[in-house]
Parts: sequence; C-alpha cells; structure tokens
Amino acid sequence: FFSETLFTMSFSRIVSSAAWVPRGARAVTTLKETIAAQLPAKRDYIKTLQKEYGDVVLGEVTVDQCIGGARGVKCMLWETSLLDANEGIRFRGHTIPDLQKTLPSFTGPAGAGEPTPEGLIWLLLTGNVPTKEEEASLTAELHKNGDIPPEAEAVIRGLPHKTMHPMTQLKIGLLACQPESK
Repeated sequence: FFSETLFTMSFSRIVSSAAWVPRGARAVTTLKETIAAQLPAKRDYIKTLQKEYGDVVLGEVTVDQCIGGARGVKCMLWETSLLDANEGIRFRGHTIPDLQKTLPSFTGPAGAGEPTPEGLIWLLLTGNVPTKEEEASLTAELHKNGDIPPEAEAVIRGLPHKTMHPMTQLKIGLLACQPESK
C-alpha cells in the first residue's frame, strides 16, 4: 500500500510538472507537429519515472495470470484509456458524456452533436482536446492520404469476409498498404 501511494503521489507530481501547453495558448498545428512538440517532455517524464521509481514493486503476478496473457496484471504504463466498472470507459480521463460536450462535433462546435472520430484520435494521441481547426486539419490530412492502392484493394476484396475475423481483415488490409506507405 505504501509503495502504491508513494508511486501515485509522485506520478501525479511528475505529470503536473511536465511542460504541457495550455489549451487556450495553442496555435493551429498539425497532429505531427503537436506530437513532435510534446515528445521532449514525454521522454523526460519517462526517464524521471524510471530513475525515481524503477525499483518500486507494484504487485504480484501468479502463474495463471502469465498463462492467461497477463489478464488482470497492472504492469503497463498507459495514458489513453481506462475501463471503469462503474463509469464505463474513460479516454484520457474524460467520460463519453464529457467528450460529447467538449470534442468538436460533426455539426460544428463542441456539444452540438456527436464528436468526430478525428477529434477523439487527436485527444488519444496528444492528450489535448482539439480545437475545431485542429480537428479539421487532421480530417484534411486523413482525406489527403486516404486512397487505397489498387493492389491493397484487391487483397482486401479477396478475403473470406464471412469466415475471417474482422481484426484479421484489418491487419491484412493495413499490411497490404505498406508498399505505398510514406
């Protein structure tokens, strides 16, 4: 318990001291520029976490958990989502109702309808709720790069859609696009 409390308190201190850019102070940038700007602070954060807490024990693991693919083992640092039995899924600390109020929507401003997938992608990758302009820049970038090469389309259309798992189809489709990747 003590080490868990110490870790949580220090973890919060490190996160709150990181050089994050306040929402109101951001200029419109691309997703790539935003992530590149965040990388130095994130690298420093991980180095500090490792240096200060690298030897802290977080829990115990059973053989059953190892055999079961580490289910139930808290052994990974993640920031993007958390599944809570009472509140449902949280994305970067936000509940779905929160995001419906704060993310840019299909009809325009935040809270005016359902959030766009691009707004959620931006949030997951950067930790920031995007402005409508940032979300629109990501949408434009995705559309610009959205063509599927004819060879990849042939591979995807040749898959046994009724008997193959959808995630397997997705993986194969993504891999088929690799020769055209930049």
